[in-house]
Amino acid sequence: MRRILIGAIALLLCGGISARSKNDPLMFVFLRVDHGQDVAILRPMIAPDIGVQLDSGPRELKPGTVLQCASSLREHDAIVETKIATVTDLVLDCGAQKFVVKTIDFRPAAR
Repeated sequence: MRRILIGAIALLLCGGISARSKNDPLMFVFLRVDHGQDVAILRPMIAPDIGVQLDSGPRELKPGTVLQCASSLREHDAIVETKIATVTDLVLDCGAQKFVVKTIDFRPAAR
């Protein structure tokens, strides 16, 4: 159930990002770190709060910090539990920090 919820949030975020102009930075407010799940909780201006993994940069941020982020996608094929899947990383480049949201698609690619 958690995977479905995370996937749905990631798809909603990706849809919102693709609907925006590619030149506009995304705005986020850092809320807190969920140490149990090892994710940072950001509040985007276009969707509900999302959990993201720190890809690089300092681990310390003050709650309420406003982040302006550029987004990009990275895709690669992977074998997950004996199935071929496409892993898509939504990378949020927020200056000193980079965050990543990962999605996994098990549907066969149309080639």
